[in-house]
Amino acid sequence: MSTETREREQSTTKRRKRGNGLVALVFLSPLLVIYLVYFLYSIFFLGQTSMQRVGISLLRPVEVGFENFALLLSDSVFWQSIGNNLVYAAISIVAALTVAFFIAVSLSTGVRGRRVFYLVFLLPALMPVSLVATIFGSMLQERFGVLNETLRGVGLGALAQSWLTEPGLAYGAVAVIFCYLIGLPVMYYTADLAALPTSSLEAARIDGAGTFRIMRSIIYPMMRGTHITVILALLLGSFRALEQVLFSTDGGPGTTTEIVGTYLYGYVNSGGKTIGFASAASVVVLLIALVISLVQMYATRTPKADR
Repeated sequence: MSTETREREQSTTKRRKRGNGLVALVFLSPLLVIYLVYFLYSIFFLGQTSMQRVGISLLRPVEVGFENFALLLSDSVFWQSIGNNLVYAAISIVAALTVAFFIAVSLSTGVRGRRVFYLVFLLPALMPVSLVATIFGSMLQERFGVLNETLRGVGLGALAQSWLTEPGLAYGAVAVIFCYLIGLPVMYYTADLAALPTSSLEAARIDGAGTFRIMRSIIYPMMRGTHITVILALLLGSFRALEQVLFSTDGGPGTTTEIVGTYLYGYVNSGGKTIGFASAASVVVLLIALVISLVQMYATRTPKADR
């Protein structure tokens, strides 16, 4: 093929790609406009109100500069809520990297009744989180809760506890709710397991490696990208969490199980001129989420091929 012909074909290919890109942009432009207007307005609203003392009606705001941020950064409950978010995220990440991974690999082997197991593990992730948290909270009620009533019914009434009013037990109960919602990591692992090359697994089988050795030494390292996705998705998701705590412990007892979502919810619904303070807290949380997102982009970037 002559150089002139090759250059002509490359030029035609570039024009075709450019044309396809323009067509895609035309179809996506309405959605992009709505998306940009919505988020730009939201960011503008948060930035504006975070500098004001104003109520839910947004009438007669008083400019206070960075006073809301100063109050926020000196509030120990705010830092406690961020710490709780990180702890719950860490617990759910550990559960995802171990239990969810094991469940996904086990179900991908064609175990009998796997559709039923998929339903059991994936259904909570597809249900409204508020419903799951409400049911969980009702089960753990000190009086007439299913757990305590069951313990009393089998003669183990001494083990019945105030699961939602004792600080340590309430903290653990919320952590269990976060771990229970591991359906999304199971789906991540299940989808990526189907794309794994089978040659390495077959070679390990021929060499006599057992199932758990293959899982630990071959499959687990090969899914590094999925692990990173799961870790960052759960970390970001913890800062969007609200229902897990609001409908189970409501941040109690005291502020033991308070997270960022319930912290903001409490100030927005307090009835006073606290919208500016809540906006300042939202800005700080948004910046934290932005940093995590940048880390995700860096960690999951595709390395450029060597030229």
